[in-house]
Amino acid sequence: MKFVDEARIEVTAGKGGDGCASFRREKFIPKGGPDGGDGGRGGSVWVRADRNLNTLIDFRYARLHRAGNGESGRGADCYGAGGKDIELRVPVGTVIFDEETGDELADMAHDGERALLAAGGRGGLGNLHFKSSTNRAPRQFTKGEPGEHRALRLELRVLADVGLLGLPNAGKSTFIRAVSNARPKVADYPFTTLQPHLGVVRVGPERSFVLADVPGLIEGAAEGAGLGHQFLRHLRRTGLLLHFVDCVGPEGTADPVKDARIISAELKKFDPTMARKPRWFVLNKIDLVSTTDRAALVADFKRRLRTKSPVFTVSAATGEGCRDLVAAVQKFLDEERVQRVPVPVDGGATDEVGS
Repeated sequence: MKFVDEARIEVTAGKGGDGCASFRREKFIPKGGPDGGDGGRGGSVWVRADRNLNTLIDFRYARLHRAGNGESGRGADCYGAGGKDIELRVPVGTVIFDEETGDELADMAHDGERALLAAGGRGGLGNLHFKSSTNRAPRQFTKGEPGEHRALRLELRVLADVGLLGLPNAGKSTFIRAVSNARPKVADYPFTTLQPHLGVVRVGPERSFVLADVPGLIEGAAEGAGLGHQFLRHLRRTGLLLHFVDCVGPEGTADPVKDARIISAELKKFDPTMARKPRWFVLNKIDLVSTTDRAALVADFKRRLRTKSPVFTVSAATGEGCRDLVAAVQKFLDEERVQRVPVPVDGGATDEVGS
């Protein structure tokens, strides 16, 4: 199935039914009085997160979604039936924006979560509501209200604990294949990865985390070079970024520091908040560097880049160093989860550790 992570749709709620102006007309009951019923409420448009979906492809071609209109009221105190609601199903992790204002309407982060996108219009009042001691034969009634109409933008952001980023052919896909059950395509040419991939990394019994691999960035991605920034949104929910750097390059011509700065600059252009996320550097293809030169390579990388972030050396192809990196990531995530656990405070309320 083609991976679609963005879609634009229009939703229209149903119109409320009109009220009715009617009078009771029965044999032997003169002056029966008003008996016009109210119109039914228009149907609403809802959205629900469904873990069984993983793409927005259903909305690529079905762009108009309308709920049912309410029925008009009738005589004999008959109220109109309400319009039928419709419910749109989206993958977990979908964020919904109003296309006109840019406001975020809903963040469907949990399976089964439900949100209202467009409310149906209220039904009109029948003339039985207007009778009084001075107005015994009212002919007034009100029209039903129109339902809400919205143009929406749906944006899928995958749910992952850790995200991988780096230049093309830095070894991200090879790494996720080595440590998880994900099987993205791996080849010796740029942009082998064309869509995000998720993999579950199991460290031990009941200890695991989700890893996200996105297509590589190149210099000028902010201006649309390569695949641009279109997939970086999938790393917004992650708690940790692993920045992969090819420490060798073709025929040993790589400059790891230069490559790392390219990605750092593109990340800041895309979202300064993401650039401030915890980010660890991973020097990949270390198997092509002699054991006597590795310590000097790491020291030179940290000195020139002027970073205090952890720097790991791995070989995704052979598995060297991958186990240690995975264990360090799991430890970091466990500590972060402990800090977010609510603890009781005075009065029975809760607070978070470290807040």
